[in-house]
Amino acid sequence: MPVVAEPRLRTVRVWDLPTRLFHWLLTACVVGSFVSAKIGGAAMVWHLRLGYAVATLLLFRLVWGFVGGRWSRFGHFVRSPATVLRYLRGDARAGDWFDVGHNPLGALSVLAMLGFLAAQVASGLFADDEIATTGPLIRFVSGATSLQLTWYHKAVGEAALLVLVVLHLLAIGYYTWRGSSLVRPMIGGDQAIDAARDVPAAADGAGPRLLAAALVAACAGGVAWLVSLGG
Repeated sequence: MPVVAEPRLRTVRVWDLPTRLFHWLLTACVVGSFVSAKIGGAAMVWHLRLGYAVATLLLFRLVWGFVGGRWSRFGHFVRSPATVLRYLRGDARAGDWFDVGHNPLGALSVLAMLGFLAAQVASGLFADDEIATTGPLIRFVSGATSLQLTWYHKAVGEAALLVLVVLHLLAIGYYTWRGSSLVRPMIGGDQAIDAARDVPAAADGAGPRLLAAALVAACAGGVAWLVSLGG
């Protein structure tokens, strides 16, 4: 029986440092928001603060999706429905790079997560727990609208995010079982790729990192300004 040689691998920088920090900071803030909401009371102060942090991170990721590292840009991982169908059929073409960074299904889950998080943050700005905590912009909507947004924030949005998180963890477990870790590249930034393939690396030097820091500062200032409108 002929022996099939294992492909020689090389590491390629897929996730730049700003994208990795965004991922883990967002994870920490979302977990903290959920826990603080369940504790209630004085912890709601932190629930609001973590919500503002999530808003800052989401704004940053929106901008970074256009100017960040190659594999972090929406133009490189958001695929057309036809491409998603080809991925499901296993019909990869030259330049598809389905196994680099986010695959087409993973990209859809990322968009869903970002969309529901944005809706959760937006609804929280106008929410009222009818105890002691209100969103900073509640004065701009009627009481009925605030109650509707509060219901969404507590019921629909929270449930949807929990489902997405569970699906995300199941996907991580599945790919790890298949021998392809999704966690390691999101920690170190590099992904092992067949050395024979000419996979372009993401830029991750001092320049992009300084740009990311400036963008985060600008996004934080924008969120602070928005919150101050309810002053």
